[in-house]
Amino acid sequence: MPNSAPPQGSEIDDAELTLEYLLRRMRFKSDFPALSASVSRVQALSNSETDSMQSLCDEVLQDVALTQKLLRVVNTAHFRRAGSDPISTVSRAVALIGVGGVRNLALSLMLLDHMEDKAHAQQLKVEFLRTVMAGTLASELSRGAKEAEDAYLGALFRNLGRLLVSFYLPDDAEQIRTLCEGTDEAPPITEQQAAQNVLGVSLDKLADRVGEMWGLPEGLRACMAHPDRDVPKMSLAARPERVWWLASLANDTADSMLKAEPVDLGDILTDLTKTYARALDLTPHALQDAASRARKRLTDLTQALNMSVPAQSPADKLLDRYYVDAPNAGQTDGPSARDLGLTTENGALTADMPLPEQDTANVLTNGIQDITNTLLEPFKLNDVLHMILETMLRAMDCRRVIFCMRDAKTGQLLGRLGIGEGVDIVKAAFKIPLTVPAGGTPDLFTVVCLKNADMLIADASAASIVGRLPAWFRDHVQAPTFLMLPLVMKRKGHADMVLGMIYADKGKANTLQLNEKELSLLRTLRNQAVMAFKQTTGG
Repeated sequence: MPNSAPPQGSEIDDAELTLEYLLRRMRFKSDFPALSASVSRVQALSNSETDSMQSLCDEVLQDVALTQKLLRVVNTAHFRRAGSDPISTVSRAVALIGVGGVRNLALSLMLLDHMEDKAHAQQLKVEFLRTVMAGTLASELSRGAKEAEDAYLGALFRNLGRLLVSFYLPDDAEQIRTLCEGTDEAPPITEQQAAQNVLGVSLDKLADRVGEMWGLPEGLRACMAHPDRDVPKMSLAARPERVWWLASLANDTADSMLKAEPVDLGDILTDLTKTYARALDLTPHALQDAASRARKRLTDLTQALNMSVPAQSPADKLLDRYYVDAPNAGQTDGPSARDLGLTTENGALTADMPLPEQDTANVLTNGIQDITNTLLEPFKLNDVLHMILETMLRAMDCRRVIFCMRDAKTGQLLGRLGIGEGVDIVKAAFKIPLTVPAGGTPDLFTVVCLKNADMLIADASAASIVGRLPAWFRDHVQAPTFLMLPLVMKRKGHADMVLGMIYADKGKANTLQLNEKELSLLRTLRNQAVMAFKQTTGG
């Protein structure tokens, strides 16, 4: 999107100095580097659905709170099919709604995570909900899943400058809001003008510099800039700038929903529809219908996250509470708070939906159900195996979980897949022979696989164990406690075949403890892996 003529000479130097000063102030805050690293890693993932699925799952699973929140959100009505079972693994969520969908959710929730527990949390909550409303509106107005993902992210990051200033420079953010609202002495000015007066640079420039630092792609960074021209008078169908103008309409609408009185909203949405109709090929009621769907989605999100929104507050206007959308915005006979599963506490509406207990058996059971549902549909073997590893990692709070698979050339089990700490290096160390050397003594891993015997080693430093551990394990893995679950396929008329092994460990001896029920559920997971192999190879 073209920008206005750049400033000359010392103005450029001043802007650069101001940007560097603001970035230093934000880096000084303890959580800004963490946010930057998280966004950079997620955004850097490959666009290939196959390559990035496991990388995205691994990134999300590193943060337990993010994992929990994401699973709560993907189980809302918008994502789940009617009558389907709950989604209990990140892998299943990616398989159902795609890498792009989960990536966008994860980025939204990362912004939310860095908003919490701050003194100015209520104002940040308003900014977060406005931002997500804009992204949701853009996706609802889109044509096709790919455009919906791009438009959601573009509309979301269009607010990056405002969000960053609100998060990390709250005093400056308050000054900007005051200038935008105006005073008795001074008339209101635009947000861009206010930011220039307070910060010395525009919010767009700040956002672009941070976006460059995070490795955001050029197309997204272009979409983040506010337009400096009127809405085009021609159709933008199949043109890349269509996403930019979707982001503009979505943000204009979200601002109007936040600030306008309900009775005025119908006329405002109608005017916005007329302004953008030709460029975005809008039908007369497209924006009103999209706003209605977006309200429901945002309400589901706040409920899933147990996010309280004070009744009658500006943010409450964004939710599906007391009135229906235009042109009947004046009606007040919509669903009550109790109808929506909400309770009133001290004037604030809160979702009465506590997070479920995450005990080992519960996570294993839910994971088994997720995998069962996946096996009933066309699936990829790697996806199922990754779901199994993820379920074990989360259920037992493991340091890492690795899947070893039989290599046809060498006859060994080799580390193929893994999740957890340093797993890329560690899994490469796994080389388990499936034959006993002549005159030699097989190591512990070989014996377990050949005898098809599940084994939990509580303390690997015990004298009876140390001598049976292979050199590769002592040199490169060094786990103090670990579990081994061999995968063996029964073959009629032939000897049983060792297909692989699932390995899990923790970082402290005697911390990997399982009761009979949990061990039984782990064996069911292992059997699902065998079943996936059978279905993939035709038995």
